[in-house]
Amino acid sequence: MSFQHGLSGLNAASTNLDVIGNNISNANTAGFKQSVAQFSDIFANSMEGTDTAQIGIGSKISAIAQQFGQGTITPTSNPLDIAINGQGFFRMSDNGTVSYSRNGQFHVDDSGFIVDASGANLTGFMADVNGDIKANGVPANLKFGTSDLAPKATSTFDLGFNLDARKAAISTPFNATNPKTYNSTTSGTVVDSLGNSHVLSVFFQKATTANTWTAFATVDGKVDASGVPIGVTIGGSPSQSMIFDGNGVLQNIATPLTLNIDFSLINPTLGATTPQAVSFDMTTATQYGSDFGVNAITQDGYTSGRMSGFTVSAEGVILGNYSSGQTKTLGQIVLANFVNPQGLVPIGNGHWAETPGSGEPLVGPPKTGNLGVLQSNAVEDSNVDLTAELVKMIEAQRMYQASAKQIETQDKITQTIMQI
Repeated sequence: MSFQHGLSGLNAASTNLDVIGNNISNANTAGFKQSVAQFSDIFANSMEGTDTAQIGIGSKISAIAQQFGQGTITPTSNPLDIAINGQGFFRMSDNGTVSYSRNGQFHVDDSGFIVDASGANLTGFMADVNGDIKANGVPANLKFGTSDLAPKATSTFDLGFNLDARKAAISTPFNATNPKTYNSTTSGTVVDSLGNSHVLSVFFQKATTANTWTAFATVDGKVDASGVPIGVTIGGSPSQSMIFDGNGVLQNIATPLTLNIDFSLINPTLGATTPQAVSFDMTTATQYGSDFGVNAITQDGYTSGRMSGFTVSAEGVILGNYSSGQTKTLGQIVLANFVNPQGLVPIGNGHWAETPGSGEPLVGPPKTGNLGVLQSNAVEDSNVDLTAELVKMIEAQRMYQASAKQIETQDKITQTIMQI
């Protein structure tokens, strides 16, 4: 029996050394989770009941248990290096075969898909053309779009300003090319349906009637021979009257006006949709005894743009950054968790596969339920404690030597008996 004891000890120690060696060899593998060899004793079975004096016939490795503790998160310079802080796994797909990983070192392949080093696709929810995510279906392979961001024509133009009440009235007819016919002017940008930028200039002329001003507008400076704007109307008229009370508060404009731009008159060769109606908001205008100044000017149009970069939020939302200064939601990474992660089976390349022992995957966006959060520009290091593994190796070596010594001693005893 002692030979059996020593042999079982050698086998258990050898397997333990294999586990420790595998941990050490993967100390620098991103997302790797160390394993621990769990020992159990061996007793002979008896049909007649339990023998209280039974010694046992050695030991065995009962399980190789994975330790899914958090690894250290190390910053990197790659936005597609993504670390999970907390519970969960990346859901990967290799031609439809689903696996799970903690290694967030991703890149974009030649088809625009987000993949890991083994070529498996990262999965999540894709956004629609409006950038809206519908997280109510089966996760799909995440892919970056290769087309340019379509332009958006200006539909609102908000202008906040103060007109100088001290300015003298002008009775001369307005002429956009003659600065003596208006008191103040400012300009901004409007975008047509094709993404072309145009300069919208607004002029203000103080009338001879007290507290009254007249606003005019031009696009790209298009005027006739008399300096009168062409192709632009404010509230359906070539000009717009503005009346203030004695406190400098605007009285006659309570809602945004419609600015109509006729590009067929301004530049007929462009081919942009015309006329273009823009909600023109001047309701916050004031007339105080201070210098003319613009305190707000915003518009919602933008030109077309090409993707120049991207960011990944803690919730896994991927935002594309475009050369036009705009951002657009491209998709959202999902995570998966299990009731019993110990039941997952490792299949190599830093991937695990589900088993009946792990339970069904609980899939959802990061930062929901018990799923962790994501950190872009970072990787999760292996959770192997190299110092601890080296100490374990010494202990396993001693166990192996002791088991070998046990066999040697039993052999000497057997030889003594044979010599009697």
